[in-house]
Amino acid sequence: MLLAFGAVMLTIGCGRPNESTIRDVSGATTANESGKAETSASKSTTDKPKIALVMKSLANEFFSTMADGAKKHQSDNAAKYELVVNGIKDERDLARQSALVDEMVAAGAKAIVIAPADSKALIPALRRAKKAGVVVVNIDNKLDEDVLKQEKVSIPFVGPNNLTGAKAVGAYLATKLQAGDQVAVLEGIRTSFNATQRRLGFEQSMKEAKIEIVDSQSAQWEVNQANTIAASMLNEHPKLKAILAANDSMALGAMAAIKAANKTEQVQVIGFDNISAVQQAIREGKILATADQHGDQLAVFGIEVAMQLLQNPSGDVSDRETPVDLITANELANK
Repeated sequence: MLLAFGAVMLTIGCGRPNESTIRDVSGATTANESGKAETSASKSTTDKPKIALVMKSLANEFFSTMADGAKKHQSDNAAKYELVVNGIKDERDLARQSALVDEMVAAGAKAIVIAPADSKALIPALRRAKKAGVVVVNIDNKLDEDVLKQEKVSIPFVGPNNLTGAKAVGAYLATKLQAGDQVAVLEGIRTSFNATQRRLGFEQSMKEAKIEIVDSQSAQWEVNQANTIAASMLNEHPKLKAILAANDSMALGAMAAIKAANKTEQVQVIGFDNISAVQQAIREGKILATADQHGDQLAVFGIEVAMQLLQNPSGDVSDRETPVDLITANELANK
């Protein structure tokens, strides 16, 4: 299932931008070509607009892939804009991500493309950025519409329909199960819109197939937490037939717990994100399926919209839906 994306796309290059135009900031500072430390607040010395990409944890392969895609796009469009890539070390470090938004405004960013760690908590910082004249584009995890209205701010969301994607993966799992079978869900951070939508998608697909969800807990998007919680679920529900994980990191944690419990043949796993480790697990039959929201292009989609709004500030600021696809062993075999 491929969902249409309306923005005009630019060609993705294969090269990498030079260090003067890209700074990966996962902590307070990084090193430039001369080895001298520079902060993320360094000012641009060119007339090209600076676009800041603010993501969640760069320890998560999905976001490192997203960053690589953005860098390749900037390399191919080096004459058009500068790029600053930022991430937090912990998916739950909302204070740091909010501070990064303020730092990017102080650094002279003309646009911020953000994958917020929380759908509500980042909105005040983004409102401040908008008030300072910065273009803001929301990717990956949709900001809460009610809070946006309360803060009287309009920010376009460029990203996939997480409910539809999760429902498709869940429906595929249902073809491998029977009505009345028991499954469990590993949720993401519950204050995140994408986590909620994926849970709802899983629930809808299981309800339609008359499969029982006997447990649903948040593992905070993390491998280790998912491993611990999945082990507990397997112990508490010996008839469990599958674990539905709201991202691939948690799917890997569940896979490890299932292996440790010697239930690889009994309990199936699905995920969401299509990271390389899960692709390999699907090929090996250890994970059944995942959803590909094209992480390597997701930041690019947002950057494209940001560039359009920089060129035409009064342009269309409506949400834009991007592709999401079901990935199974058959799809991987055909690549």
